Formats: sequence, C-alpha cells, structure tokens
Amino acid sequence: MTEPTPQRTAGPAYVAVDWGTSSFRLWLIGRDGSVLAERRSGEGMTTAARTGFAEVLTSHLAAISAPAGLPVLICGMAGAKQGWIEAGYLDTPAALADIPAAAVRIPGIDADIRILPGLAQRAAMAPDVMRGEETQLLGAAGELGNGDHLVCMPGTHSKWVRLSGGRVEGFSTFMTGELFDAIAKNTILSHAIAEAGAISGDNAAFRTAVARMVEKPALATSQLFSVRAGSLIAGLSPEDAKARLSGTLIGLEIAGALSLVAEGTPVALVVSGGLGALYREALAAAGLSPSLIDADAAVRNGLAAGARALWSL
Repeated sequence: MTEPTPQRTAGPAYVAVDWGTSSFRLWLIGRDGSVLAERRSGEGMTTAARTGFAEVLTSHLAAISAPAGLPVLICGMAGAKQGWIEAGYLDTPAALADIPAAAVRIPGIDADIRILPGLAQRAAMAPDVMRGEETQLLGAAGELGNGDHLVCMPGTHSKWVRLSGGRVEGFSTFMTGELFDAIAKNTILSHAIAEAGAISGDNAAFRTAVARMVEKPALATSQLFSVRAGSLIAGLSPEDAKARLSGTLIGLEIAGALSLVAEGTPVALVVSGGLGALYREALAAAGLSPSLIDADAAVRNGLAAGARALWSL
C-alpha cells in the first residue's frame, strides 16, 4: 500500500506589518497566502520612536525565525512624520490600486522594507487625512466590488469613505470617540453617567438616541443636555444616560456621513471587537443594513495586495 505523499508547507514569501500609534501587528505570509506566524504587541509608533523602529521589527522577526532577506511591507503610523520614515500622502480622488506604487523604501539598509502612504483630501473647507485605513480599504475593495459605496471604519476618529469604482472620491473623519470621552469627563454630563458600565448596542436608550439624531441632527446639543435633565427629573439611570450620550454622538456621525452621498448608497462596515458591535446596532437603528467586513482580514488583504503589486508574489 502506497503511503500518501505529505503536503509541504508553503515557504515564507514576505512579512506584513500594521504599525499603529500604540499597537504593533506582524504576520509572516507564505507563498500560498497563508499566515505562517503572527506577533502582536503594544510597541506602536509612540514606543518605537523611543526604542528604535528597526530594533522593534528585528526583535519580532527573530522571534518567529523569519528567514533573512524577506521583503517587509508596513502600513500605519510608522509612515507618519513622527514615525520611521515619512511615507507621505496620495491626494484624493485616488485609485486604491495606485497605493502600492507610492510606498516608500527605508533607506540605508539591505532589506527591502517599504511603508505604504496615507491618503489626503485637500479640499479647502474639508481637509482630511488618513493613515492605515487606506490599506484596509485596499483589502476590503475585493469584497465590495464596483459601483458606489460608503465605507464606515469606526474608531476614536471614525472614517467614512466614499468609494466609486475602486476610487476614493473623498472621505470624512468624525471625532466621535474623542468627543464622547471629553464630554463624559469634563462637562455636567459626567454626573449623570457616573459609575455606568459598558454601553450595549441593544440598549433602547442608545437606539432611540441614534434614530433621533439621524432624523433631526440639528437638535444635537439639545439632545445632549437631555442626558443631564433626564437624570434629574425623569429617572434616567446612569447606564441609560451613558447610552443616550453615545447614541446621540454616533447618530450625529451617521447623519453627517449620509448627508454626503446619494440616498440608497450601499454602506459597508469594516469592524472588529466591541466597537464594531455598537456600530452595527447603531446603523440598524438608523434603518441601514450594512455589509460587514472583518477589520483584521481587511488590513492583511490590503497588505497582501500591496505585496503582490510590488514584488509580483
């Protein structure tokens, strides 16, 4: 009886890195596109700027026994002014397919290490920038197909991107997460939400606040004060007060993003974790049924698309 031939594991082809402000993620990618090894740490740009970007990367490559000479493709804050080397920005409108060619190579070393650029919108009344999200967009594009799309990428500074036929026509950043933190800690609303726990997307107060803002965004500051008044005279619990605050701000964000596209434009949500669940419920409360794209998979797929374009892998 002939023994079956064992399948060979695909050898390493390149290293993909997502280097954020406070986080570091690295994947060793095989020739067949599989993830052969993975590393995660808190050695983001802030830490690496002190300890050395090359040193951080080298330590992680050594930890996974990556072969010498593998090309490395990086996205995120390592390409910022305060990063390893500035990778600059592509101006919108910009084709996603043009992103890899604008990658900047790290000078002065033998290894082929490149950092992808960000995107810049230079409109006089709506200047905006993104760095890292463009790679998620590149990876998500394969799932979205052609046509017009409105892509939401939640975060402390959420990005809403207007795509058309694989081109970024424009985008808007909403400081929703930072505003929530500032209002919750530094205004009279802090008393109403004291000791409240985590916000759940299925909270009725959250969903109602989202729907109200999508319908009447001009009432935002009045709705915010209702969090205080509700706790004083209407028996609004700290949990519901916090949910109303969050729903008001996220609903205002959704209303703003929808105002920039034609009615009926398909919405895609690039998400992971608890914040993703909250935005799924918020969009549902706004009457939307977005397509869902995993954020981790999107960034890996974007880096894979960049590596294929740069090194014909």
